[in-house]
Amino acid sequence: AQTLGEAPGQTVGYRMRGDTKTGSDTRIEVVTEGILTRMIQSDPELSGMGAVIFDEFHERSLNADLGLALTWEIRQVLRPDLRVVVMSATLDAGGVATMLDDAPVITAEGRSFPVETRWLDRPLPATARLENTVSDLTLRALSETEGGVLVFLPGAGEIERTVRLLTPDLPKDVVLHRLYGALDAKTQRAAVAPERKGRKLVLATAIAETSLTIQDIRVVVDGGRARRAQFDPRSGMGRLVTTRVTRAEAEQRRGRAGRVAEGVCYRLWAKAEEGALAAYPPPEIAAADLAGAALDLAVWGSEPSELALLTQPPPSAWAEARALLTTLDALDDAGRVTDHGRTLARLPLHPRLAHMLVRAGPEAAPLAALMSERDPFRGVGSNLAPRLAALKGDPRTLDPAARARIKAEVKRLRRLASNSEKGLSPGAMAALAYPDRIGQRRPGKDPRWILSGGTGAAMDPADDLAAAPYLVATDLDGAGREARIRLAALITRDEIVDLFADDIVSINLCQWSKRHRRVEARRQTKLGAIVLSDTPWRDAPAEQIAAALMDGVRDLGLDTLRLPKSATLLRARIAYLHQSDPEAWPDVSDEALSTTLEDWLLPYATSTRDLEGLRAVDLTQALSSWLGYERAKLADRLAPQSFTTPLGRKVALDYAGEGPAAEVRLQELFGLDTHPVTGPDRRPVQLT
Repeated sequence: AQTLGEAPGQTVGYRMRGDTKTGSDTRIEVVTEGILTRMIQSDPELSGMGAVIFDEFHERSLNADLGLALTWEIRQVLRPDLRVVVMSATLDAGGVATMLDDAPVITAEGRSFPVETRWLDRPLPATARLENTVSDLTLRALSETEGGVLVFLPGAGEIERTVRLLTPDLPKDVVLHRLYGALDAKTQRAAVAPERKGRKLVLATAIAETSLTIQDIRVVVDGGRARRAQFDPRSGMGRLVTTRVTRAEAEQRRGRAGRVAEGVCYRLWAKAEEGALAAYPPPEIAAADLAGAALDLAVWGSEPSELALLTQPPPSAWAEARALLTTLDALDDAGRVTDHGRTLARLPLHPRLAHMLVRAGPEAAPLAALMSERDPFRGVGSNLAPRLAALKGDPRTLDPAARARIKAEVKRLRRLASNSEKGLSPGAMAALAYPDRIGQRRPGKDPRWILSGGTGAAMDPADDLAAAPYLVATDLDGAGREARIRLAALITRDEIVDLFADDIVSINLCQWSKRHRRVEARRQTKLGAIVLSDTPWRDAPAEQIAAALMDGVRDLGLDTLRLPKSATLLRARIAYLHQSDPEAWPDVSDEALSTTLEDWLLPYATSTRDLEGLRAVDLTQALSSWLGYERAKLADRLAPQSFTTPLGRKVALDYAGEGPAAEVRLQELFGLDTHPVTGPDRRPVQLT
């Protein structure tokens, strides 16, 4: 628009979340990828549009992949005249061209100047701190070069820490700027605009890789790190992870030094490390939360496999996304989109927050706006309540730019919200968005919770919410066995019961307690994995108690039964017969008997709940009954307990060794004309 000497909204206009400038004369409309998807959902023919251009497609955002797939289906089915262009400076264009029915690939060599690349002499030690090494390299670049310097760091936190390290040593003519998404527009414009006086130094996130052109940059310092969203479908949690840059990203950053003149790129790694870098960053669809995309496709009526997607979503993450949408009533049990789901899809929010806004009404707008933003508060604990209060109270408690941005979003969301449930607390509203993250405090001193979705969570013991019996975790890091709670809201048990009455189930539970070494029978009401009430089940059926007791025997091992001598001897005889004829006689090894406890032990265990009672059971009789009357008689004949000497004395036979054996005095064998034998194979008894 500036090039045409016009204001935005005339020939060139734009649409993005919370801001639109278009008019009747607009011919070129610049939109975010998420806005494009909503335009398609509301007008599947893209009426009045002659072409759709996807720029910087190499970034492979989830919305870009989805937008291209939907646009291409429109072209194939409804609008064969619609032109589709995919553009990028570093994209591997072959795969995209093939996906788009062998579309032609057009290469244009843009104007660029040579850029000299300088690497470290040797790899950095693993213990080196990023901010320290970037600070040192930046000061070196300032001393060795001329012109503006652009420094790439993974996030706002690293930028602020590097600023603190750099500031005392910067030359007086250097003007330092920060550049990342959470900054206000005025600060970002100042970082991009040419410096009127002095030498520019910009510390930026990946936002400066492709999205912006900074006019007077001639030097790039690449910290070699990128921050990416990663979603764990097992826990249902997403988190940001810091990884090494890819070769494509490093090349994009390097190119920023050659836009206006010959430049220099300093890389915070040794040249020998370059070959270990991945070629391209992973597509967001392979690692991100897919709930929004799953809802969009449910409204569209397609499965991912039916669309021209360069990368298909992981099946587990896709299943997790659809399960969440079912929980939010956006999909029915058959997986079809509901009227409520269509309403959620029209709102410019994650389905979780859209569900909260629809169910709770305009009062949820401040919470939805706050949770849509990066947390603007630092070092104030996890509690959402004081954050909400800061939006209404003392303006000094919150950065003015963040306050203005959030309050503008609140105003917009209030207009979009329906008049629904009233008077809900922040915790109750948050629970509508995160029904799987309602936490119940575990017993003990450490602040740890079990979440309704089945995962664990913990927080700093000094946090205001550390003693909360119930809370809703709205932001977690998703790492390790227990996620760390970054943001949460208080909720009461009564609020949980009121909100989720239809989802709370009552169960009768018989289970083995390893701690108490007995079966415990309980009546519980549960919401997911959290137990809202727990009382004794006094009339639990004996069969269920006995079955749980079998779990206890398996848990502690068969030795815990302390088989009497008679049972041990019977077991040895059966084992001897099994060795001779495995088809006819059962396996009585520890492993086999543990597997078949329900067959031989459970019928005798219906009158006790603990091990002491179980040990009082006639275990010899239990094994004998399991064997059966006929086989027991046959066992007595084939593997008798003893044999009778010529003097008429019964000598016990031992079956515990490699074969049957007996201890007998030689004199007692005088008159024995046939050696004693046992077993189906008539094996001789070893006499000693």
